[in-house]
Parts: sequence; structure tokens; C-alpha cells
Amino acid sequence: MMSHDEPNLEAYERERIVFENIKNNPELHHNALLKLIVPEFMAKTTFEKTRNSLIEKEIISVQNKGNMKFYFLTQNYELKSQQHVERNTNNSFHDLKLKIKKLDTEYSHKDIDEKITLANSLLRNLLRTDNGFTLLDSIKNPKKTLYKDEHLTIQQLINQIFEVIRYDKDYEIIFPTIISYLESVMPKN
Repeated sequence: MMSHDEPNLEAYERERIVFENIKNNPELHHNALLKLIVPEFMAKTTFEKTRNSLIEKEIISVQNKGNMKFYFLTQNYELKSQQHVERNTNNSFHDLKLKIKKLDTEYSHKDIDEKITLANSLLRNLLRTDNGFTLLDSIKNPKKTLYKDEHLTIQQLINQIFEVIRYDKDYEIIFPTIISYLESVMPKN
């Protein structure tokens, strides 16, 4: 069974097929590329969704020549992807800090299910954000922690969430559920 946090391997396989065909056939316009991929590898709408995903991720770009569309690989993709990870990680980090700042006043007014959902969401996103900083540390300088302050702040924010849960009237119900959820995102034996 695949959890909702695991990548959809079919989507990545489709992206690889579209990307590879664009790389190997840079002279093909949209319709010619479509004929090459559809229906052997995927349906037309799947191709279009996959192409849009690659464009959104800035892996490929589109250029119009006359009334035809041509696709090409994005130049300096490695640098652009690093910038993308950095931008998303920093945005997430600052957004989470603001949400957790409000947690003290808003948490106690929610029902149990909302409390569990909110805490799980915040914890999952903090862990993902920390992974983003770890990835950036690894890319930029694997011998030094460049985002030490951010890692420490995330650690403190996680603690703050647990403090809010610990002093909540529904603690005995919420805490085991949160821990159970966290076990699903932690390393396994």
C-alpha cells in the first residue's frame, strides 16, 4: 500500500518518457511529438498533463514558431531547480512560523479532529521543510550546515506544537494519534 506521502512512480515514469522524447527529438513540433508518444506510452490527456507538469517544474520550456509549438530542455536546470527548492523551502518555513505563532490562541477552540489534522499537517510540513534545508545544505556545501539557524528553529517549532498539545484539554486523545501518525513518516527497521 502506498502512502499519500510517497511519490507517484507512474507520473515520474511518464515525465521521463516525455522528457526523453523531447531530448532525443528537439526538432519535433507538438503534434509530431504527440504522435510519437500517444497511444503507445499514454493517452493524449495524460501526455498534456505530463507536459504541463514538466513546464510548471521548469524542466522543459515551450517556444512558438509560427503556429507550431516546440519543446526544449530548460537551460541551467540544475541551478534553476536549486533556486526552486530554496524559494519553496524558505516560503514554507516563513509560512509555518506564522501559522504556529497563532497556534496558542486558535488550537483550543477547535474540535478534536481539527486539532489532530492541524497538528499532523504542521508537523508533516515542518519535517518536509527541514528536509528542504537538508537538501540545500547537501547541494551547497556537504561539509557544513549552512541552514543551522533554520534547522534549530524548526526543532523549536516542533517542540512548540507538542507543548500546545500537551496542555490541551484533549491531550490524552490527541497525543497518541499524533505519535501514531509520526511513526508513519519516520524511518522503519
